[in-house]
Amino acid sequence: MWSVEDSLNELEALAQTAGAMAVGRMLQRLPHPDGATYVGKGRAQELVEIVKRLDIELVIFDDELSPNQQRTLEKLLDVRIVDRTALILDIFALHAHTREGQLQVELAQMEYRLPRLSNQNVEFTRQAGGSRGGTGVGGAIGVRGPGETKLEIDRRRIRSRISDLKEEIEEVRKQRTIHRRQRSGQVLPVIAVVGYTNAGKSTLFNTLTSAGVIAENQLFATLDPVTRHIVLPSNQEILLTDTVGFIQKLPTHLVAAFRATLEEVVDADVLLEVVDIHHENAIEQSDTVNEILGDLKAQDKPRVTALNKIDLLDSSDEIDTSLYPNAVPVSALQKIGLDALQEKIAEVLAQNMETVQLLLPYQKGELVELFHRRGSIDLEEHQENGVRINGRLPRSLRGLYTAYIQPAR
Repeated sequence: MWSVEDSLNELEALAQTAGAMAVGRMLQRLPHPDGATYVGKGRAQELVEIVKRLDIELVIFDDELSPNQQRTLEKLLDVRIVDRTALILDIFALHAHTREGQLQVELAQMEYRLPRLSNQNVEFTRQAGGSRGGTGVGGAIGVRGPGETKLEIDRRRIRSRISDLKEEIEEVRKQRTIHRRQRSGQVLPVIAVVGYTNAGKSTLFNTLTSAGVIAENQLFATLDPVTRHIVLPSNQEILLTDTVGFIQKLPTHLVAAFRATLEEVVDADVLLEVVDIHHENAIEQSDTVNEILGDLKAQDKPRVTALNKIDLLDSSDEIDTSLYPNAVPVSALQKIGLDALQEKIAEVLAQNMETVQLLLPYQKGELVELFHRRGSIDLEEHQENGVRINGRLPRSLRGLYTAYIQPAR
């Protein structure tokens, strides 16, 4: 299980990624969070004194605060209050570079902010009434009434923007669906790279594909999914898709907003999970990935695990590959173990193939070439009346070869 210290260490890393510098931390054990201040009243007063003494500008909480808790704390401390969800949303906004990513982040931010609009500094506008301040009868005609508060207008505008964003993202989702259908029409297996943020997903993706995806030593360095075509050592062609990194307490707003992106995981043939085996919380991070995959109904997909960053381990450290499905120790940065990893991917793909024996006429050379690219060949013989091939073929291609299947011998 994640310890409190582990979670706070990660929160500090998130804060640094967002550009903040941590000067201290506070722990408190309670049966349940205080409804008004999250921490107890005594701790809250202690926090007031610390904020004043250290001239702190920002206080970050390691859980999502309720709107009431956030308002109470801001009034009490007189500084900006940010919870874990808002911090992650801020980082996502910083790293979203494509139009799709920006739309998804904005939607998550709007849905987070809507219940947090407060009645502080409410002003009245004459947009929908409010005759005060006008001069003469003519100036008041058509605008008399109680008026509409700025808070009400802000809420209405945010709801309208949320509706617009959902429509735009739905269009993105439809385009993604079309692209996935086009890929499935090419009958190329899709391998989705998943893992905890900063486990080295993008570095591994770049090493395998030369894609040039941003890979930095910080949380959520890249958000936008990228797909590339590669050829495995077995000569089998696949599509490799890099996806957004996961993290514990991933905000539900983000999971919902990134639904179109996460569908890449749901529709993949095989998942390539990247685990930072050097990290002290490697097992907990992998458990978090499994939980999120479970939420996406993708936890039972065939999986290969890249136990990454073995170059950072001491020579005496033992790697227990039995804890992870189809595990292969690798170093994406030092390019260690990558051939074995690709062989394991080919092996797992082969397990989802059908064994066939074929006799293909010489005039069907395109089917021979297709088998080389999409299947796995155990035996190939050039006979008098055609090419005999024994091997494994994706079940989705069986229809193309049905007429040439030979009885087992």
